[in-house]
Amino acid sequence: MPREQGRKLVASNRKAYHDYTILDTYEAGMVLTGTEVKSLRAGRSSLVDAFGHEQNGEIYLHGMHIPEYTQGTWTNHEPRRPRKLLLHREEIHKMLGKLRDDGVTLVPLSVYFQNGYAKVEIGVAKGKKSYDKRQDMASRDAQREINRAMGRRAKGMD
Repeated sequence: MPREQGRKLVASNRKAYHDYTILDTYEAGMVLTGTEVKSLRAGRSSLVDAFGHEQNGEIYLHGMHIPEYTQGTWTNHEPRRPRKLLLHREEIHKMLGKLRDDGVTLVPLSVYFQNGYAKVEIGVAKGKKSYDKRQDMASRDAQREINRAMGRRAKGMD
């Protein structure tokens, strides 16, 4: 059977872009059990309340929910167990240097399969204040209005 090609998105954390300013992103592999992979391939996963944490010089993903595989037996996995992320040593050192700043955390942005391997995109993020969120929404609305006006003008409606 040929190896799977391309990228298949399983879950994304759209709320992370609303709640945080993403400073840097990294792609990491995950250490998973067989039933976790099967559950992910079925498209079942949630990144709500998930975060990255350093432990003994390695990065772990806590709070990510992968529900139990329905056809699994006694070998099924625990849905919210900490999962080790596979990163290069230099990437870990860069991340830890950035995490020393106040208010900076690791947030998972998406989970996907890349050429058959389960990957997670994690971001080094700084929390936004409520006024920052309002300002971002206002600028997005203004940009949307500008694009609408330009579209109407191009069609000759104005």
